[in-house]
Amino acid sequence: MQNKFYDLFGTKIKPVIGMLHLVGENKDKKIRRALDEVAVFEEEGIDGVIVEDYHGTQTDVEETLDVLRKRKTNLVVGVNLLRNPCYGLELARKYGAKVVQLDNLQDNFPDLDSYNAMKQLKEYEDLCVFGGIRFKYIPLTGKTLEEDLADGRSRCEVIVTTGDGTGIETPTEKLREFRKIIGNYPLIVGAGVNSSNVREQLNIADGAIVGSFFKNGYTENLVDRERVKELMSEVRKLR
Repeated sequence: MQNKFYDLFGTKIKPVIGMLHLVGENKDKKIRRALDEVAVFEEEGIDGVIVEDYHGTQTDVEETLDVLRKRKTNLVVGVNLLRNPCYGLELARKYGAKVVQLDNLQDNFPDLDSYNAMKQLKEYEDLCVFGGIRFKYIPLTGKTLEEDLADGRSRCEVIVTTGDGTGIETPTEKLREFRKIIGNYPLIVGAGVNSSNVREQLNIADGAIVGSFFKNGYTENLVDRERVKELMSEVRKLR
């Protein structure tokens, strides 16, 4: 059966997904900034966006998803709740988002039982889950990489991995090792992608999530249109 990732993005596009970190002094400013950043992403050819509670709250995420639904953005919309991960499935279903990211889908995910139960329910069957395996800040499980990746494939549609932290480059050798084990299963590089390494990394991975590079290294900053252009210029050479 066709993987939901390819249903959303196609088999050759190598999608780039931007992060909305919801920075702002109040709700209105957070949503205004999110919409401004979405406009840049749309205009510069970004393929999707993930709304995350990195600087905001769960309520901020929900209200932003609602605004994006009413605005009818052409971006693929996703959600990532860092503080209440499984509820991201409910918000995605409620507001028409297509992607849910969970930074940890290993055996040490505290809500794994709840997640597995939710994934069996029909109302969530259309969602494409990006699951973190050996993701930044997540402790190792003690299993082999082969075992961790087998767990990931059984729980999500797309495996996401990173280097050691936000903005830190994901080692190319790590991506190669993942690819060797999982074959053509969808693999996303989830941190540290920039205009200098994006072509090398996307020659291995199927797509990239980009956050801090678009904001000059700091999630608190506004999206820099020139950085978005710079990275997408490199990505288009792969398409």
